[in-house]
Amino acid sequence: MGSAETQGALWGAAARDWAELAEPVQTPFFTAALDALGIAEGTRLLDAGCGSGLALTLAAERGAVVTGLDASAGLLAIARERLPEADLREGDLEQLPFADASFDAVTAFNSVQYASDPTAALSEIKRVAVPGAPVAVTTWGAPAQCEMRAVLGAIGALLPPPPPGAGGPFALAAPGALEQLVASAGLVAERAIEVSTPYVHADIDTAIRSHLSSGPARRAIEVAGLGATREAIAQACEAARRDDGSVNFDNVFKVVVARA
Repeated sequence: MGSAETQGALWGAAARDWAELAEPVQTPFFTAALDALGIAEGTRLLDAGCGSGLALTLAAERGAVVTGLDASAGLLAIARERLPEADLREGDLEQLPFADASFDAVTAFNSVQYASDPTAALSEIKRVAVPGAPVAVTTWGAPAQCEMRAVLGAIGALLPPPPPGAGGPFALAAPGALEQLVASAGLVAERAIEVSTPYVHADIDTAIRSHLSSGPARRAIEVAGLGATREAIAQACEAARRDDGSVNFDNVFKVVVARA
């Protein structure tokens, strides 16, 4: 993803916090994508950018034969704890280490945008999928529908300006953008699903730990230091704190369902 070495180090820096605090709040769009693809007993599923394996665990519970690839050795170590029998490999989305037509379905949850060449990553997904197999690609919805833009903006303010043409976390949220990217790799987009996915944590300290575990946050820590990054995230979380002390950011994610 992107540079697999760079992204792997960032996303693995706080792997346990990601697995236990950040990944679980993404369950709604994991479930929606698995439903849309018809994942069932015997489905050979690849999750491209599988993180610590929660989506694959949900698929395995449906009887799927699961395979995962991720850039982060730290996240994969947790995925292997969860799925000791699964084929889980470290690698780059742009060079998938699988034979042509190996999978009945493929998912890519918030991973393609981290590839240095997203079209190449999607072309690889198409290559390893059985012709006509369903593919689900997920990314953030429109900024106005994603209260996490406050956290992402706080992190982004600590980072150097992006390269010209880089679109940031919501680059694929514009109408038709994700569908156009999918089509550029020869996949045929069939429909788009919007999935309500609130990021809820029991208290502000848990929310801060969760959001500090993301790759962009770890990059901000490298640039601005842990103290500044933690404070920026804390301010965003404080604004989202409820009366009971929990922290909630309502979001919508977009799942594009396509055919290989």
